[in-house]
Amino acid sequence: MVYRVIGLMSGSSLDGLDIAYVHLTETRGNWSFELQAAECIPYDAAWRSTLKNAPQLSGLELARLHSSYGRFLGSTVQDFISRHQIAHGLHFIASHGHTVFHEPQQGMTLQIGNGAAIAAATQLPVISDLRLMDVAFGGQGAPIVPAGDSLLFGTYDAWLNLGGIANITLKEESGALMAFDICPCNQVLDALAAHEHLPFDDGGRLAAGGALLPGVFEVLEALPYYQEQPPKSLANTFSAELLYLLHQSGGPVSYQLYTAVAHIASQVARVVQPVLKNNSRILATGGGALNSFLISEINEHLALQEIQCVSPSLEIVHFKEAIVMALIGALRWREEANVFASVTGAAKDTINGALWLPG
Repeated sequence: MVYRVIGLMSGSSLDGLDIAYVHLTETRGNWSFELQAAECIPYDAAWRSTLKNAPQLSGLELARLHSSYGRFLGSTVQDFISRHQIAHGLHFIASHGHTVFHEPQQGMTLQIGNGAAIAAATQLPVISDLRLMDVAFGGQGAPIVPAGDSLLFGTYDAWLNLGGIANITLKEESGALMAFDICPCNQVLDALAAHEHLPFDDGGRLAAGGALLPGVFEVLEALPYYQEQPPKSLANTFSAELLYLLHQSGGPVSYQLYTAVAHIASQVARVVQPVLKNNSRILATGGGALNSFLISEINEHLALQEIQCVSPSLEIVHFKEAIVMALIGALRWREEANVFASVTGAAKDTINGALWLPG
């Protein structure tokens, strides 16, 4: 069975809307994909500011944003469909939306971007709200990418996403998947680069020119979250805590960046070393996979076990999460579990996603 799907992803780094048009093929339980077209549509300054400040809105203002952002998604995707001339044969759209609040301990997660508005704009079925059922069953609602990690990229031993927040999927000896948020990543690195009037630290060059702030590094390493056992996930506010501690040091930006990179690499190594065997391979995607200094620091931490962190093609680095959203949508369309209890701690595997039919 072949599914022609558009996957949408808006990450916490606020770089833009990732759109991936994918052909997904299922044959006797085995899945494969072909990426037909993909783009990242950058947010303009107004949208970046609006989404960044969304947690401070009143209930009414947030409801209005949910609606207006849904219309934005719909018009942006319709433009993508027209430019790539792919309207014929499209089955549906799977939209992650943009996370504003994530408090699974309170039974709540909120991804804005009204699915009905997307369906109305595109005249296509839309699957949205991809985390809610898992949270309703007591899960963390995150990470949700392990379904795609195992079904689409199964030749690796672990899957590391270096996005706004770094998260990982690990395969245990039993074959069960374990996944969780590790630590903030590009949310912190990009915020520090902005002090040098840069959108990001290209290749990690600024960080590579810095040095460790030992006292700050030790404080970061001792933060309570890192002592918690999975399943666990991070709220976006955790990055603000790290940035505050780095800024308090008074060190140059390059030193703060170096320290942040060292912290990320240390935390990645800490979680994978007890689980992975020697000579394992980790697939690294997300914007941080293009940070060659960060990747080299991770590999240096893993060198004794000869564990290698590798980056795939640029298309996969940039659009893996949007591709996985398409797969999660396809599983929902088939009424099959798409978020796993072994990952999130929910009472059971769940079928996530609200279906919006345009008529």
